Amino acid sequence: VSPPLECLPNSDLRGRQYYGTQSVTETGDTCQRWDSQSPFTHSFSYLGDQENYCRNPDSDLKPWCFTTNVNRRYGYCNVPYC
Repeated sequence: VSPPLECLPNSDLRGRQYYGTQSVTETGDTCQRWDSQSPFTHSFSYLGDQENYCRNPDSDLKPWCFTTNVNRRYGYCNVPYC
């Protein structure tokens, strides 16, 4: 099995199929684990096996995550283009 791409290919610029391991937002906040409801509750529990990696489960502009920063609910991740 080849490792996941750590970048967004031209065929997936929004990162809907991004399964890399980036886990920090563009503002430097650490991502909250998807299997955690703390500090923020959410309805993405089905991503519980994705650790705290940036994902785009809702077709947002690019991969994002909930953060562990109680003052910032979520943030976009700066995943580079391939």
